[in-house]
Amino acid sequence: MANLAAIRSVLSQRNTQIFYGCSAMSWTGLWIQQIATDWLAWTLTHSALWVGILAFCNLGPSVIVSPFAGALSDRMDRLRLTIATQLFTAAHAATLAVLTITGLIRIEYMVVLQILLGISQSFAQPARQSLVPGMVSRADLPGAVALNSLTYNIARSVGPGIGGILVATGGVVPGMIVNCIGYLIASMTMPMLKLSDEIRHGHPPTGRSVLREAIDGINYVARHPGMGPLFIYAALIGIFARSVPEMMAPFVAGLFERGPEGLATLATTMGISALFGGFFIAARGKLRGLSKYTIAAGLVMSLGTGLFVATHSFAFAVVCAVSLGAAGTMHGISAQTLLQSGTPSHMLGRVLSLWGMITRAAPAIGALLYGAATEFAGLQVPVLLGTVIAVGACLWAARRLPRIVRALERPTSMKDQHA
Repeated sequence: MANLAAIRSVLSQRNTQIFYGCSAMSWTGLWIQQIATDWLAWTLTHSALWVGILAFCNLGPSVIVSPFAGALSDRMDRLRLTIATQLFTAAHAATLAVLTITGLIRIEYMVVLQILLGISQSFAQPARQSLVPGMVSRADLPGAVALNSLTYNIARSVGPGIGGILVATGGVVPGMIVNCIGYLIASMTMPMLKLSDEIRHGHPPTGRSVLREAIDGINYVARHPGMGPLFIYAALIGIFARSVPEMMAPFVAGLFERGPEGLATLATTMGISALFGGFFIAARGKLRGLSKYTIAAGLVMSLGTGLFVATHSFAFAVVCAVSLGAAGTMHGISAQTLLQSGTPSHMLGRVLSLWGMITRAAPAIGALLYGAATEFAGLQVPVLLGTVIAVGACLWAARRLPRIVRALERPTSMKDQHA
């Protein structure tokens, strides 16, 4: 991974300025809307189960769609596919806002809209990220990979903070409008990118079916000595630790007895700490050691999640939110940088789509499980039990750390030979 000087070098280029500007705008808007929809679902139903169902409907489709989306992004015009998904996301936000303003919104409509959004995002993720290697020189690629990961994970943490403030001050609609505008601007500026045909279209036609290429991608990850364990670990952490920030509203209202201002406080705290965590990883200046940070950050997330629900103290929850924000960003950036740096170009769309599936579907599954369990066992016991499983996953991954290091922290030339 490059140091901050290399990241500045990446941002000195026209393509990257457009790309990362669009990325920051659209991803932040999406997470702002996520907080708004969570709070809207809670106010409509006052049920943690429905909030969990909504999260699952947004993220769950990636389990089915992502392998095929990755295969398609390796054989289609990735830029056009990215723009199409951005326009769909803007239309989704506008529809949600109109239904809310007119008073026609129902939880059933939200479920359908979230499923459609989840499908769209499953196509957007591999197509968009596969463009990164085509925008910079080989020397600047580590910095571009780091910046791409940093942008996404910071947006994932900062967006909810902004969303919480908007919900507390203006209700849920402003967040939806902000997201719509952000994606419209991103859609209009993406065509300004100048990219080679090779990076836009992935590999040439092979005569193989999309299903066969999707299976090839799954087999590649499963058999890879570093990626296989890393994916399993990320899935377990996503289900039992990362899912709690995905459904914050029930905990804010039910456990800490706070309103939108409490949601804004926790989300903002996680966002600020995520900035520090993300820049810490980006400033290290090397690929070596990221496997260790990936596992260690997962452990911090797991313990922080358990402590977050251990008491009814809101002040203590804010302290825990600091660790959740910083560790979540460090885990995401470290793992994604290892994968994006260690994957040959012809497999990049498929590997990134499967990574997107894990990072999206695992928290969705966890939110659904926790949402259902809290209906019978309350908000604390299910999460504490999940914390025990997450810590066990950390110990399992730690035993496989040498294997992951050997497979993913090698020079690029060796990775290409392995492929």
